[in-house]
Amino acid sequence: MAVAFPSSLVLPGEERVHRPLPGALILLPSLLVAGALLLPVAYLGVRAAGAGEGAWGLLWHPRTVRVLLNTVLLAAAVTTSTIAIAVPLAWLTTRTDLPGQRVWSTLTVLPLVVPSYIGGIVVATVFGPAGALQHLLDRLGIALRLGSIYGFPGAWITLTLVAYPYVLLSVRAGLRGLDPSLEEAARSLGDSSWRAFRRVTLTHLRPWVGAGAVLVALYVLSDFGAVSMMQFESFTTAIYLQYQASFNRHYAAVLSLVLVALAVLIVLLEERRGRARFHRLRGTPRILHPVRLRRWRWPALAFCALLTALGVLVPIGVIGYWLAIGLQRGGPLVVALRPALNSLYASALAAVLTVAAALPVAILSVRYGGGLAAVITRLTYAGFALPGVVLALSLVFFAARYVPVFYQTLGLLVFAYAIHFLPQALGPLRAALLQVSPSQEEAARTLGRNAFQVLRTVTLPLVRPGAVAAAALVFLTTMKELPATLLLSPTGFETLATRIWSTATEGFFARAAAPALLLLALSSLSLWLLLAQERRRGEA
Repeated sequence: MAVAFPSSLVLPGEERVHRPLPGALILLPSLLVAGALLLPVAYLGVRAAGAGEGAWGLLWHPRTVRVLLNTVLLAAAVTTSTIAIAVPLAWLTTRTDLPGQRVWSTLTVLPLVVPSYIGGIVVATVFGPAGALQHLLDRLGIALRLGSIYGFPGAWITLTLVAYPYVLLSVRAGLRGLDPSLEEAARSLGDSSWRAFRRVTLTHLRPWVGAGAVLVALYVLSDFGAVSMMQFESFTTAIYLQYQASFNRHYAAVLSLVLVALAVLIVLLEERRGRARFHRLRGTPRILHPVRLRRWRWPALAFCALLTALGVLVPIGVIGYWLAIGLQRGGPLVVALRPALNSLYASALAAVLTVAAALPVAILSVRYGGGLAAVITRLTYAGFALPGVVLALSLVFFAARYVPVFYQTLGLLVFAYAIHFLPQALGPLRAALLQVSPSQEEAARTLGRNAFQVLRTVTLPLVRPGAVAAAALVFLTTMKELPATLLLSPTGFETLATRIWSTATEGFFARAAAPALLLLALSSLSLWLLLAQERRRGEA
């Protein structure tokens, strides 16, 4: 099974080995991680407590209710559309004789490297009423006027295109780990390939679909770039405006707590779903013969090509067009070497710190379980759902008051990345641990090795593929992170994300083009590593 995707709170069919109590080597780091995760929630609680009775009036204000409905509707729409895209795409790229299957497996995941704010700019410039598509229709003499793309339609399209790879990676992992004999048995009983997929495969994939859906929904809740570019009123934009437009941040904290409650509700709903078996049912893994697409081959190719065009080629084409226009008008080619090095350095540090923090939590969850592990794991998802601006302000609050030596330092920025993206490291690590038999660790203990030696010589080497996948995913996401970087970056520390945002929001798209292309190229390297790990695990 591939481990490229951060799984849900309880992986399908997870079977824990119960032990009396976890040792200090695992328990103490897990408690430290839990304390770090509680900082933003504690900050919101302190701020919300200062709002007084007026907070309830704000919560039931018609505008707040409208923003809440907008956010829930957007999250539901994006989650539904990403599932509708990712499930058939995962099946086509893993279980069929699709021509160029390996190429499409890579190309269809590439939208993961496109930041949502770049996606929003691209959607507006291509599909807007004065965009490239409208100009093309006018030149062709087609009397069709495109409506405004801003608001819900633009946010929905943008977030769907950049978020569906989360579900795609999860479902592909589920398909690679699914016992082929299940489908073969259905076909031997007379089911067609489609009927076997619908009745057997899709049923067993529900936990994996749910795992992807959780991350997509939380991604939508916390997104700032796409909704701001599309001028869609969601909780993140409302919270940002409350912080920016008023010296009183209590109401913004109240709104943020509502967002945390939504995230917890989503996680709990997913956790209540049924659990399928995680491992193969029996015997040696066998390769399922690919389904022959026959007359559906060309529609399948068109489907993959359309997604690749919309998610990859169009953004690159638009950014390349901005760059060409800027050069034609005599503008300088700004390579943004220093911001690129800053992005690489901060993302690498964040990847290492996040994996190190997630490892003890993953071991506690998989090897011991229990209420403490469940609480800590849920806290990680709350941190992922918080908007970057809220997370950043909470850390500014605590750093300025209690540890001023860390205020406006790179360490505080990396710490924020680790809190925000911890679930993306936790999932691959837990998936890797679930594939390691506890008997291997027990055998090392019987040979006289202590807990640290077992961790260093047995556990860590066996979960190394999961750790690499986790680090690559955190690195990729950190490269794109914007709100927390804007607020927490040390003075003079500019990243590619902040350079792109500052120039694009001022309308200088040509100046943003080169940094944007560089960001996509550097992010693709980590995605390549992520996919390489997925293929290795799939072939194992």
